[in-house]
Amino acid sequence: MSDSTAPAPEPDPAPSPVPTSVPDPARAPGQDPARAPGQDPAPELFTWEFATDPYPAYAWLREHAPVHRTTLPSGVEAWLVTRYADARQALADQRLSKNPAHHDESPHAKGKTGIPGERKAELMTHLLNIDPPDHTRLRRLVSKAFTPRRVAEFAPRVQELTDRLIDGFAERGSADLIHEFAFPLPIYAICDLLGVPEEDQDDFRDWAGMMIRHGGGPRGGVARSVKKMRGYLAELIHRKREGLRQEGGDDLISGLIKASDHGEHLTENEAAAMAFILLFAGFETTVNLIGNGLYALLGNPEQRGLLQASLAAGETGLLETGIEELLRYDGPVEMATWRYATRALTIGGQEIPAGDPVLVVLAAADRDPERFDGPDVLDLARRDNQHLGYGHGIHYCLGAPLARLEGQAALATLLTRLPDLRLAADPAELRWRGGLIMRGLRTLPVEFSPSVPLSPTDGPSEM
Repeated sequence: MSDSTAPAPEPDPAPSPVPTSVPDPARAPGQDPARAPGQDPAPELFTWEFATDPYPAYAWLREHAPVHRTTLPSGVEAWLVTRYADARQALADQRLSKNPAHHDESPHAKGKTGIPGERKAELMTHLLNIDPPDHTRLRRLVSKAFTPRRVAEFAPRVQELTDRLIDGFAERGSADLIHEFAFPLPIYAICDLLGVPEEDQDDFRDWAGMMIRHGGGPRGGVARSVKKMRGYLAELIHRKREGLRQEGGDDLISGLIKASDHGEHLTENEAAAMAFILLFAGFETTVNLIGNGLYALLGNPEQRGLLQASLAAGETGLLETGIEELLRYDGPVEMATWRYATRALTIGGQEIPAGDPVLVVLAAADRDPERFDGPDVLDLARRDNQHLGYGHGIHYCLGAPLARLEGQAALATLLTRLPDLRLAADPAELRWRGGLIMRGLRTLPVEFSPSVPLSPTDGPSEM
C-alpha cells in the first residue's frame, strides 16, 4: 500500500508503435483514427458493446496506440493511457495534477469532468481534486479512520451486515445480488464509518442509488442527489459539532470536526467534501468489486470450486490472493479519475500538451501481457500481482483496506452459506452500467437452494 510522496522521475520516452493522431472533430465520440494498411480494424469506444466487454478494444490500443487521444461521449478530448508501465508512471507523475484548474478546457467542456454537481454544491475540495500540500494535509486527517487496527475493529460489523442482508433472501432461493446485496452492504458500512445516524441511512441509500444508476443517462439526477447530500452533510456537521460539546464521538465526521477545532484548519466545506467523496468513491467501488467478482467466479467454476474448498477447510490464503486477482481481472474502477498536464510531458513516447486531460485506463493496464502472465485468465492463486486496481502513488485509494474487508466477507459468506449459487440469466442478457470511471453490472440475478436465515426475526430492514 505505497503512498510515496517522492516526485516521479522524468519519464524515459520510448517509441510508440503507431503515432497517436488527434481526433477529427467530424468523427463520432470514441471513434479511433485511421489505421495503417493491413492493420486490424480500430475498435469503436464507449458503445454498449464496448461496455459489455472492453478488453478486446483495450488490447488493440495497448498494441497500436497505447497513449491515445480520443473524444469522450461528453465531448471532452482526453488521452487514454493503456499500458501497465506507462499507467504506473502516469499515476505517480506529479506533473499530472488532480486539480481541474489545470484543465485547458473550452467553454463547452466546463462541468463535464469530475463528479456531476460537485462544483455547484461546493464539494470540490476533496482528495480526488487536489494536490499537495492540501492533499497531504487532508489525507493525513482521514487516514486515521483506515488504519489496519480500525479496519480490523470494523470487521464484526461488516460480517453482521453481510449476514443480515443474506438473511433477507436466503429462504427465497433467488436474488438480485447487485440490488439486494452488493449495493446496500457498502452503503450501510460507510454510513456507520462516517457516523450517519441509522434513521438517515435510507436517505443516503436513495442518493447513492441515483448516483450509481446514472450510467449514460442525464447528469441532472446525479447533480440533484449531490446537492441534497451536500445540504444534509452541512446539517449533520453542525449537529455533530453541537453534540461534541456534550459527549464525544469516534466516527469519521466527528474526527474531522475535532481536527478542525484543534487547529488543523479544516473548513466546513472541506469536511463536507471529504465525507461526500468517501461515500461517493467508497461505495460504488465495493459494489462493483462484489458484483464483478461474483460474476467472474460464476463464469469460472473450477476457480470457484477451489475457493469454496479452501473456505471449507478454514483457510484464508486463497481468499486473500483471490480478491487481488478479481481486482486485476475485472476490477471495479475502469479508469483512474481525471488528471491534467500542468506542463508538456511525454508518456510512452507520446507528447501530451499542457492543460490536456489524461485518463489512466486501469482495466487495460491490469491485462497487459508485458506485465502479467496469462492476463486474460482468472487465477485466484496468482502471486505476482501488483495490479493497479486501487491506483498507485500518493492518490492510492485510501479506503482499499475497508473495500478488501467487505469484498472478502461478501464472497466468503455467500459461497459458504449458498454453496450452489448459480447465474439465473443468460450472460448475454446482462447489462453493464455505462460510464467512464467505474465498471459494474446493473443486475446479477442468481438462484440457489433456499436456506434458513441465521436470524429469522432480525432482517435487514432494521439496519
